[in-house]
Amino acid sequence: MLILTRTYLISALGVGAFYLLGLPLPFLLGPISACLIAALAGLELRGQPMVNDAMRAILGVAVGATLTLSVVQSMGAMWPTLAMIPVMIAAIGAVGIPYFMKLWGFDFATSYYSAMPGGLQDMLVFGEEAGGDVRALSLIHATRVLVIVMLLPFVLSLGWEVDLTNPPGAPVASIAPVQLLLMVAAGLIGWQGAKRIGLFGASILGPLIVAAVLAITGILQSRPPAEAIFAAQFFIGMVVGTKYSGVTGHEVRRDVAAALGFCVIILLLALAFAELAVFWDLAPHLEALLAFAPGGQAEMTVLALVVGADVAFVVAHHLLRIIAVILGAPIAARIFDRR
Repeated sequence: MLILTRTYLISALGVGAFYLLGLPLPFLLGPISACLIAALAGLELRGQPMVNDAMRAILGVAVGATLTLSVVQSMGAMWPTLAMIPVMIAAIGAVGIPYFMKLWGFDFATSYYSAMPGGLQDMLVFGEEAGGDVRALSLIHATRVLVIVMLLPFVLSLGWEVDLTNPPGAPVASIAPVQLLLMVAAGLIGWQGAKRIGLFGASILGPLIVAAVLAITGILQSRPPAEAIFAAQFFIGMVVGTKYSGVTGHEVRRDVAAALGFCVIILLLALAFAELAVFWDLAPHLEALLAFAPGGQAEMTVLALVVGADVAFVVAHHLLRIIAVILGAPIAARIFDRR
């Protein structure tokens, strides 16, 4: 309990510091930064998995609520950029696997699952089954998410002058109580239902599906209030920062340093694919950048909501990336390992 309370307090201090300094996304980047600094200083930190899943459910409802009938009908036009996602994954793997093996001396299993831009939990499970270094995988993927989530807001605000101060939703007092109850029901039923049938990413995909059905049929007409999105940012940011709890000097010098170099590689590749999509007039610049940036699914959803991007477009590409990696990674790993 003491460790959890300490983690909440440090995260709250991070929010306050970002507000005072006028930095972007204080509820998301503040907890990430504060928990990262505390973890590197040797403090033990811990998140609350149940609360984190509940926050992801809020994001699922937020995305699902945007999928009105007109939006769903327009999704067929996304296929050219969606088709680019598997190509980008293959390019990341082709560069990333030799990078980790030849330059940093990791074994094949660790190198392969470090290079795959999938979800943290999925890559840890697959990597452990293949005999990889679970601690190294955890730090490498946590660093990937951390760097992308920390860097993108500054790129968007300083480079493109995107306003990141707009509230991500309407105030809770302005939303009809019936709509609030529908959103709570969609979150709980979707989360627990998806969990029972073993759907990957149950906490976010289950609520997304239920909320989408309600939105398409016109029953759900509101998105979660700003207060709920701010809470989701806070807890998700806190969890990203706590991944570094207990990190050692050796791990920083090897695992984290290797991850930072890999972040440069994948960001350049993602930028190249985003620029191709813009050049071919397949997507606007903002949506293309957010769709191809290989960060965490929940974190990219938060950014899309905050900057007012086409959330359905961004989430569809990240879902395909996660699905493609989960389905294809174990098969491809066996093929490459035999070679």
